[in-house]
Amino acid sequence: MMVRATVGMVVLGLVTMTVAADAQSGGHLLVAEKTSQSIKIVDPAAGKVIAAVREGEPQGKDTGHEVAASLDGKFAYAPVYGDSGVGKPGTDGRNMVVIDIASHKLVGNVDFGHGVRPHCAVVAPPMAGFPEGVLYVTTELDKTVSIIDPKTLKIVGTVPTGSEESHMLAITHDGRWGYTANVGPGTVSVLDLKARKVVKIIPIAKTTQRISVSMDDKMAFTSDQTKPELDVIDTATNTVKARVPLASYGYGTASTPDGHWLLVPMMDVNKVAVVDLKTLTVTKNIDLAAGTHPQEALVRPDGKAAYVSCDHSGQVAEIDPATWTVRRMIDTGKVSDGLAWAK
Repeated sequence: MMVRATVGMVVLGLVTMTVAADAQSGGHLLVAEKTSQSIKIVDPAAGKVIAAVREGEPQGKDTGHEVAASLDGKFAYAPVYGDSGVGKPGTDGRNMVVIDIASHKLVGNVDFGHGVRPHCAVVAPPMAGFPEGVLYVTTELDKTVSIIDPKTLKIVGTVPTGSEESHMLAITHDGRWGYTANVGPGTVSVLDLKARKVVKIIPIAKTTQRISVSMDDKMAFTSDQTKPELDVIDTATNTVKARVPLASYGYGTASTPDGHWLLVPMMDVNKVAVVDLKTLTVTKNIDLAAGTHPQEALVRPDGKAAYVSCDHSGQVAEIDPATWTVRRMIDTGKVSDGLAWAK
């Protein structure tokens, strides 16, 4: 498949490190590393970075915070947010780059036309007219989620979120419903992606962060940033059904493929909570080294490993889901943030 830029192709920026053989796991771990404004491609078998693809050339201060992979595992999508955090002053990114994972090259670019602080990209399943799936990207300053055809890289529509700072996005596995974590307002917007409209805004806390959806799509999870608790949304009623106490403030969340467990990194205490989704209780806290500052979690589709980005230590923790112990720490670079799995 040829990937085309819709507005303007960015100039190639590539830093290739030692290239290893493809991992026997049949996939790669992708890491958004902010300091070098690059996407790191990790061989999960060797536990090493095999390439670092810069998001632009010359290297600047605007960087991507999150990364997503195409359904076929061939491409990575990295929205370039800017040089600041959500709700803070700084530059306003306006584009998303596309990376060919096998060649470690930039092969496409989506220009949103003006500064929108594009942040979180999510690929939804194929639907009528979009056999390669649908790519959704939060376009924060426009209070929308942009809809992109991943084959043509054309923006084909938007979905309003009805809120400021719609930073993160999660989508049900059938691609019908979307949920945005609206950071400053402390709310979650429920989006009807087919009708392209917001159907409800759920009050959560004074401030909230991150969001994910359970494997059965019955629950959505976000983290209160003013209290040490996980907020659980019942997606049937779009109301908060439970608030799970944590050892400290949670951040990202990720479910295991069997739907039994949820991982919740807690930055301030350098731990990862393991929540039993049958009882909605914390059954274990996994200890990481002091100063790691874990923030985003991802569980591999085969369930054989979980990964947690640690931005202060510049690493990704690899966790064994069978024992809930840390297997190793993978060096991925300063301020490692967003994670994705490319099959």
